[in-house]
Amino acid sequence: MAEGRSKSRQADFLAARTFTRAEVFTDPGPVPSMPGVQGWWFRTVPGAIDVSGCEQRDGLTLLYVGISPTAPPKNGKPPSTQDLRKRIRYHFGGGKADAEGSTLRKTLGVLLGDELGFKLRRIGSGDRRTFAGGEAVLNQWMADNALVSWLVHPEPWFLEEKLIAAFDLPLNVQASNKDNAFYPELTRLRREAALSANKLRVLKEW
Repeated sequence: MAEGRSKSRQADFLAARTFTRAEVFTDPGPVPSMPGVQGWWFRTVPGAIDVSGCEQRDGLTLLYVGISPTAPPKNGKPPSTQDLRKRIRYHFGGGKADAEGSTLRKTLGVLLGDELGFKLRRIGSGDRRTFAGGEAVLNQWMADNALVSWLVHPEPWFLEEKLIAAFDLPLNVQASNKDNAFYPELTRLRREAALSANKLRVLKEW
């Protein structure tokens, strides 16, 4: 029965409606302030990724799954206060969002930097790495090419594990996705981008 529920949730996740950046930022907006799993679908595939095994529909390709919030810490620290609405808007570049606070944005920027004309840089004190002025360029690329869907779930970290195991998700960099064909290349590119940023001068807050 548990396996049947899991398959049903996977089907519900794949069937969930997708929304554009513009739709997400309408007021009050469609995204609920609740815990759940996000699916990120793309019109244009960033970088040289083989997507033949990825889920596709309506001209879109599913490349990444995220959750809000993350699993409660086991060390007694307070749990995350993130929810779908906050996290999805952050990934899309809301407020002061940047690559330091979004694994998805950092991955997309690393894959698209040469094409769009920016690179990872150290900002402010040097502890943060963002794409500086390229963050706005990335926002526009996501507005044109990225859509998001979601599925409300009280403990999304459990569902995330099952989705990563079930689907080809080349942009997820969790250790649980290390068997993905694109994982070694993506981790290499992210590591090289960070090393390159360390060699460049630190920029003031952008």
